[in-house]
Amino acid sequence: MRIIHEGEGKCTAEDLAEAWSSSATFAFVARKSNVDTAWLERALASLPAALRHRHFCLLTSGTTGMPKLVVGARTRAEALARVLHEAQDGEPVEESIGMLPLAYSYAFVNQWLWARVHQRRLVTTPGLRAPGEALGALERARAATLCLVPSQLPLLFRHCTARTFPRVIRLHFAGGRFPEERLDDVRRVFPEARIYNNYGCAEAMPRLCVRVAEVGSSGRAGDVGRPLPGVELAASASAELSFRSPYRAVAQIDADGLHAFEDDEWLPTGDLAEQAPGGRWEIAGRADEVFKRYGEKVSVPSVLAAVGQVYRGEVGHHRDEDRGGEDGYVLVLCPAPSSVEVTTILHALRKTFARSQWPLRIESVDVMPVLPNGKPDTRALARARRAIRVTHWDQRV
Repeated sequence: MRIIHEGEGKCTAEDLAEAWSSSATFAFVARKSNVDTAWLERALASLPAALRHRHFCLLTSGTTGMPKLVVGARTRAEALARVLHEAQDGEPVEESIGMLPLAYSYAFVNQWLWARVHQRRLVTTPGLRAPGEALGALERARAATLCLVPSQLPLLFRHCTARTFPRVIRLHFAGGRFPEERLDDVRRVFPEARIYNNYGCAEAMPRLCVRVAEVGSSGRAGDVGRPLPGVELAASASAELSFRSPYRAVAQIDADGLHAFEDDEWLPTGDLAEQAPGGRWEIAGRADEVFKRYGEKVSVPSVLAAVGQVYRGEVGHHRDEDRGGEDGYVLVLCPAPSSVEVTTILHALRKTFARSQWPLRIESVDVMPVLPNGKPDTRALARARRAIRVTHWDQRV
């Protein structure tokens, strides 16, 4: 079985097309992956005979930091690409512009596979690490769709103070909390785009819900809309969200070995959620991002949303304990905020949240570490030495 390491542009697309056309199961790995090739080979060798043909594997670490291969069935993934085409009104779109690693499940299905199934053009770019090339592709776009993760926005806005891209007509966000508070800025850069909030996880391969931001929007970032046709969502008494889907992965391989999913099995998303009126779902955040501190509920995503309204850089966090051993978190900004920005952030926190919900500290880093899918790497932030992080404010509980 073949392992495809993501390269640059056309070569990767051609390798994927060849692998998809063959019957043998293959694995697709991001270029930045530091997972040992020997582990990948052992993982693929552990696949039973039934999964060695007409399947594919994507490497992910999610929020756990531990690598796992998620195994998908090609027929299911193609069916999802067709459902997304309808749910996202993709018929007017002529091409898809890639600014994310194709090995990220969101881009793989929403862009590469969608383009293959619907015979549309795929334009690959190095992303914002080569802004001239990426923005040039947006300027040359022809009725294009674009997929981003929220953490890309600060850098995008930095390069687009006076540029707009009216030929991008569909704009999709996934890979983290939807940037509701930045929609006015997004619409300035993409004035003709219909904007979508895409929710899911790698095990869903990867979509569960899609919401159009402009139509029937609640104005809340956690509103992910209704499930796609055939998808079921359910929340436990403790608000832990699980799903069943006809498009989801069929198995995963991690440090504990192979786990095959039963067709009627409910799979956890790792998120906390509740159902809103009209069948819509509201995501509160990851299970480890919502916790109690001194008896008060702390929702880190809510705090990040409030900070994002007054600070235009990148915002991340990592978990920590206060001096009394109580759970807490640290707010991390990039670039370093000015003293005025710190004061503005603290004012926004005081206006909205009780002191127990504030971060323990406000820190900054020169470069925000990110996972291959573009999300801030909370584990890397927690591991970073104090010499790398600069403290701008300390709650001193």
